[in-house]
Formats: sequence, C-alpha cells, structure tokens
Amino acid sequence: MGGFSSISHWLILLVVVVLVFGTSKLKNIGKDVGGAVKDFKDAVKDETAEQTQKVRNATETVESSKSEDKDKV
Repeated sequence: MGGFSSISHWLILLVVVVLVFGTSKLKNIGKDVGGAVKDFKDAVKDETAEQTQKVRNATETVESSKSEDKDKV
C-alpha cells in the first residue's frame, strides 16, 4: 500500500501543493529554479571554455618550444 504509485495519489498531492502555495508562488518558484539552472549551465560552459583555452595555450607553448629546439639543432 505505501508509496505514490498511482496517478490519483499524484493528482491529490498536486492539488494540495497548489492549495498551500498558490499558483503565483509556484510560478515564481519555477522562474527562480529555471534561472538558477540557466546560470549553472552558463557557468559550466564558461568554465569549459576557460579550460579549453588553457589547454590550447599549453599546447602552443609546447609546440613552440619543440620548434625552437629543432632550430637549434
């Protein structure tokens, strides 16, 4: 008997949540959560781009030092 396995349990829970919080609060919570997820995605994208740039710079440094070593020989 335990758990929320049927659709009727979920509908009752949804009705209770709407009655307790109201639709405007739920809409604001949805906007806040959506904004937080967007900010998180942007931060991850920026971090990935920053790390990619560091790897490129390191690769260029290694390649330039290798070419300098070849020039010396």
